[in-house]
Amino acid sequence: MSVPGATFAEIPTSWIIPNHRQPREVFDEDDLAELAASVREVGVLQPVVVRPIDLLDDPEPALLALLEDRPEARYELIMGERRLRASELAGLEQVPAIVRRTEDSDLLRDALLENLHRAQLNPLEEASAYQQLMVDFGATQEELARRIARSRPQIANTLRLLRLPPAVQRKVAAGVISAGHARALLSLEDPEEMDHLAERIVSEGLSVRTTEELVRLGQTRRPKVVPTRRSGTVSPLGERLISRLSEAYDTRVTITEGRRKGKIVIEFAGSEDLERLAQLIAPDTTKGV
Repeated sequence: MSVPGATFAEIPTSWIIPNHRQPREVFDEDDLAELAASVREVGVLQPVVVRPIDLLDDPEPALLALLEDRPEARYELIMGERRLRASELAGLEQVPAIVRRTEDSDLLRDALLENLHRAQLNPLEEASAYQQLMVDFGATQEELARRIARSRPQIANTLRLLRLPPAVQRKVAAGVISAGHARALLSLEDPEEMDHLAERIVSEGLSVRTTEELVRLGQTRRPKVVPTRRSGTVSPLGERLISRLSEAYDTRVTITEGRRKGKIVIEFAGSEDLERLAQLIAPDTTKGV
């Protein structure tokens, strides 16, 4: 069977090497195991897409490295690495494939588009792929937006993630913090402040809205838990209570004691932080919110 510019074939998995410009670096093992189970049961429903390996062209070092690991390979994958990996995991010796000739300059674009359509790239992989495409094509953000049918602001915002400190980039790539969190962190100028607030996002479970509020207020670091007392106004019991509450609620607590009355003040940063405190102090109050 054939279509213009392409043919269909059953190809041994040992003849296929991965796309040497694949932007995706993380493949969930549980997802692959689930797909492999499906492949064993019903086979590969959607063919992978490959291109013949033409060694007459000047191969890139990354391609040569893949060929060293699999010297019998005759094809390079264009689309479908997850299906290919699952097929190998399932023990299949052959996979259905569409064979077509694709230029080197189109490999990254095609792999990127497949992953974007399947929402399989993490934000950092997507940003790196955009940057590589712009380098390969010598394209502006506007030209790249037209090539891959994305808006220019979306591409610009994604590329900004590459400005994050390495430790924060790793958190984004691992899915520990979201792209929304990352964009809030980019409002800070100091990489060290970005690192500190990223740690708070993880440890305190801060929402994007709370993160934005903390950036706006300049409260990127965890508040120091220091008992506050005016000379002669806070009793030893009050001091112990300040210390205990501050540690329990991870925020600043103050107590003022008078002869007949006093007050306890528990501080919070925005509505999301208030909801966090409500969950700790009186969980029932958040029902139905």
